[in-house]
Amino acid sequence: MLQIQSKVSGDGQLTLGLVEVDMPVPRPHEVVVRVEAAPINPSDLGLLLGGADVTTVAPATIEGQPAVVATVPPAALAGLSGRIDQSLPCGNEGAGVVVDAGADPEAQALLGRTVAGFGGGMYSQFRAVPVGQCLVLNEGTTPEDGASCFVNPLTALGMVDTMRAEGHTALVHTAAASNLGQMLVRICTADGVELVNVVRRPEQADLLRQLGATHICDSSQASFADDLVAAFTATGATIAFDATGGGRLADEILGAMEVAAVARAGGGAYNRYGTNVHKQVYLYGRLSPGPTELNRTYGMSWAVAGWLLTNFLVKAGPERAAELRQRVADEIHTTFASRYTKRVSLAGALDVAELTTYSRMATGEKYLVLPQA
Repeated sequence: MLQIQSKVSGDGQLTLGLVEVDMPVPRPHEVVVRVEAAPINPSDLGLLLGGADVTTVAPATIEGQPAVVATVPPAALAGLSGRIDQSLPCGNEGAGVVVDAGADPEAQALLGRTVAGFGGGMYSQFRAVPVGQCLVLNEGTTPEDGASCFVNPLTALGMVDTMRAEGHTALVHTAAASNLGQMLVRICTADGVELVNVVRRPEQADLLRQLGATHICDSSQASFADDLVAAFTATGATIAFDATGGGRLADEILGAMEVAAVARAGGGAYNRYGTNVHKQVYLYGRLSPGPTELNRTYGMSWAVAGWLLTNFLVKAGPERAAELRQRVADEIHTTFASRYTKRVSLAGALDVAELTTYSRMATGEKYLVLPQA
């Protein structure tokens, strides 16, 4: 069978190509999924491209199979010591039909069922997946419907759960016109949660308005700083999830939260340590790979930290994780519906023009890999 693997050499060369590997043999607690569909998410690109300069991508052939090669800049190579010269299978999630199963009853019960799977290596024709990392899709749900069951839906649900667990009452999301951002708008509307959406272009704001979003701040507008303050004052949002990572956006959000906190408190005497309202920004993506810039003009009650879906699920516990996954399955055609602009085969995902397009991580350019095509 074929799968896409990514390798970065010690001299800074990325090799991304199709590799012939043995069919997986399931362990007792595993099933083998014939993978029919697997999305390319922003979270996949780090492993796929290894920080390579996309402008250097060139076609190649390795052992008769299509591939691409590219140069990894020294600055990016410095952070990849743990994967040097390893050929790693790619693809965080996908869906298909269970064609083989281990001896455990839970695994045997999934034979013939359509499932979504999570855990890496899904840009493969077949993949062995632990039963605990499978989501059985409801009757009438196709593998393409369920291909994006894990990363975006559970991340969006995890943001709302994190907000509640940490005592916040409204949240902020950046890169909000993304597939994930659109899901979050639907979740917050259904669950009665105030949501502030940060976008980068007017057409993205229009898209979210059509979905029913109320609070939208466009960073391309001269009024952006004032719009943030107004939205935070209206909603009381004190927690943000930032997909960009680099640059000053997290700093701007914290600053606006502090101004809004003062306004909501009705002003009061000056305190050089700022308000006692805690302001939290979680960085969960790196659309901007540069350094995160913080000018610290918002007192002393704030924090910036990383947020990762897998860590959240461990903290939430198996019972809550199962509840969230079932909600995704039940609402896969509505709240958690994903839309794809292009479908490509495994070989097609290695086409230089296609790779250049999906690596931009642009809104409205979500790709779906069809391993059996």
